[in-house]
Amino acid sequence: MDELTAKAKESPRLRMNYDLRNSAEDKSQRMLNAIEPGSPLAIHRHRHSSETVVCLRGRLVEEYYQEIEGGAEDYNGPKAQKVQEIELSPNGPVVAVNIPAGQWHTVKVLESGTVIMEVKDGAYEPLQEVDVLAC
Repeated sequence: MDELTAKAKESPRLRMNYDLRNSAEDKSQRMLNAIEPGSPLAIHRHRHSSETVVCLRGRLVEEYYQEIEGGAEDYNGPKAQKVQEIELSPNGPVVAVNIPAGQWHTVKVLESGTVIMEVKDGAYEPLQEVDVLAC
């Protein structure tokens, strides 16, 4: 985890993952993800997969959102409203969450050196434009 965190700190995105699949033919998604505070993570959803997040080191807040319709004159597309925050840490009351398929969410990292394990159903699917919201 120290090596992965060092790579995350060097990355312009302030995060780095480590693939835990058995091979490139493995159609699951299992990875460690070292994420540093300030890493830009858009509000997004995975329409066809739930996502399990386990905090192995550090602290983060998983934020859940709901899409809201505009109405303001300067409305430029979908917007989101935060509806729940869940803090995760290895020694806290919540270590892991399962994010249902289709749930809008993002992560705010609270401590340098944070490492999570992420698991999603099925093969990797890149996010589409309809799967990312503006704040």
